[in-house]
Amino acid sequence: MRHAPILLMLVTLLAGCSTAPVTGRQQLILVSEEQIAEQGRVAYQQILTEKGASSDSRLNTTVQRVGERIVASADVPAWNWRFAVIDDSTPNAFALPGGYVGVNSGLFQVVEGEDQLAAVIGHEIGHVAARHHAERVSRQALVDTGVSTVGGDTGLANVLAAGATLGLILPFSRDQESEADAIGLRYMAEAGYDPRAAVQVWRNFKRLGSAGGPQFLATHPAPEERIKRLEALLPEAMAVYESRRS
Repeated sequence: MRHAPILLMLVTLLAGCSTAPVTGRQQLILVSEEQIAEQGRVAYQQILTEKGASSDSRLNTTVQRVGERIVASADVPAWNWRFAVIDDSTPNAFALPGGYVGVNSGLFQVVEGEDQLAAVIGHEIGHVAARHHAERVSRQALVDTGVSTVGGDTGLANVLAAGATLGLILPFSRDQESEADAIGLRYMAEAGYDPRAAVQVWRNFKRLGSAGGPQFLATHPAPEERIKRLEALLPEAMAVYESRRS
């Protein structure tokens, strides 16, 4: 445990070095942008290899158009963002560090129109912009490795890198989901998409869930909770949306 003071000092120094967009929340980030972006690339390629990309040109064109519009309007990392429709019937989507965004073909069973699609893509890009993946990997590394590994032969960077891929595919915390909702709502409004569509998306998911919907909903806040929070955020988001239309 001789390295505990070193780790405590490191955590203290880094905890205030990253701030989530829109919410302004201070974050603990112990992994570099380069490290986490590389892990995002690896995870993205793995998903494409396992599930494959959809050949539906209409869906791919729509996702590309909506995604590029959000990225162009939002305060996001200047990566070469990539958008793909994944051949998966589960109604879900994801975004990974490095600018990799995937929308499952099954999501189009739930979303109706580009505004609702923008709500989902904005939410997923919000996770990346807020560095939720790096935050989660950082926290998990501290828990899993313990303070005794810091300063050893492998070093913290190697420990984080080894656990990064696993960290990327684990469910986000409910707090991070709520934060991504708030960020995504702002991003879609800035891109000129109607924020009210985000509320409707979760009404759609609520109906799907009541009919024995996708298992991934169990790891997310209940649709009722999300709807209430989004409705509370709507006045500010609508003001942004209206200002972009004027």
